[in-house]
Amino acid sequence: IVKRYRDDPRAGRQTWTEAKFNVLWSNVQTLTAATFSRLPKPDVSRRFRDQDPVGRVASMLLERNLEYHVQHYPQYASMLGASVLDRFLGGRGTAWVRYEPHFRAVDGPVDGDQITEDVDEEHEELDYECVACDYVHARDFGHSVARKWEEVSRVWRRVYMPEAALTERFGKELAKVIPMDATPEELKQSGSYREGDPTKQAAVYEGWDKTAGEAVWFSKGVKDFLDRKPDPLKLAEFFPCPRPLYATLSNDSLVPVPDFVIYQDQANELDLLADKIDGLIKALKVCGGYDASVPELARIFTEAENGTLIPVKNWAAFAEKNGLAGALSLVDLKPIADALIAAYQAFQQVLKQIYDLTGISDIVRGQSEASETATAQQLKGQYANLRLKMLQEGVARYATDTLRLMSQVICGK
Repeated sequence: IVKRYRDDPRAGRQTWTEAKFNVLWSNVQTLTAATFSRLPKPDVSRRFRDQDPVGRVASMLLERNLEYHVQHYPQYASMLGASVLDRFLGGRGTAWVRYEPHFRAVDGPVDGDQITEDVDEEHEELDYECVACDYVHARDFGHSVARKWEEVSRVWRRVYMPEAALTERFGKELAKVIPMDATPEELKQSGSYREGDPTKQAAVYEGWDKTAGEAVWFSKGVKDFLDRKPDPLKLAEFFPCPRPLYATLSNDSLVPVPDFVIYQDQANELDLLADKIDGLIKALKVCGGYDASVPELARIFTEAENGTLIPVKNWAAFAEKNGLAGALSLVDLKPIADALIAAYQAFQQVLKQIYDLTGISDIVRGQSEASETATAQQLKGQYANLRLKMLQEGVARYATDTLRLMSQVICGK
């Protein structure tokens, strides 16, 4: 589906033999813009509006903190946009929230050190803290098999780390034994691969087990866990990720069905009709044959302009052969034109079927018939907004769940 969205089979080619109509790109662009057009505005309020000055100030502090994170750090906007795109392509968008402290080096003793003699050592102290909200690629995320999200007991993600990051996170000793096993294809999926870049990276897994109440970090090439911690963030739902932004689900599986699967047959018909239309347009040209004894006829369509006459030698003999009607014969374009009109009509019918399946009506796309009344357009807009509103509420729920996780990290840390 991603290759079809990017038109990869034809990307970089100067010429191609088949004409296509990328309706997937059109639909994804329309639905993405309709469901995620601006960043959310955090709203933290007390459940009960009683006289509680501490709760009022705490709500204000948390709301301002979240608003600063959403506006100042580009990670949240990037995560939300990428998750919405994944929802309309692969059928699942995922994010991951983590606590991120930043330290700075200071010279001399740190408060609380017991100093018996003059020392000149470098220490670290906390500079500032923030909540990082990472986008997780669909191939780098997993969870235990379940029918509903509430039944999921384990989640994990795959992170690609260079040697310097491994040393900083796990120490020098462990960094030496962790294999740099991330393949170029995996790095391309994560967006961190660059052609000609000699930097090697390791694929490190981070798993959270709700049943055991702990988080672990491991690598496929190392026998033991790299690290394990009991409930590092103390979140209400334990998992540091919100319920993913899903496409079509049923009650017996969390494996989503991408939207494109629903209308892929009609999309294939569109490609077939687009290729036929392209062939008919190429055939729709003035061509034919002429009497070789009158070579001047070849110049009629190449040299003659408006009001220009081409001289013909042996005019008497030319006239005896019934002139142009007898010496020149053109291909009849009417059957080709009729076939082209029929192909265009079939194309519009298939396109309408796709819009009926996806819920993208002509009102949503900004198109309407001049003969339609205002009441008819209003009714069509109302019915189109039924499914569109459901999609918008799904994105709003996903953004809200992520903000809730971020607020819990802020309050806890």
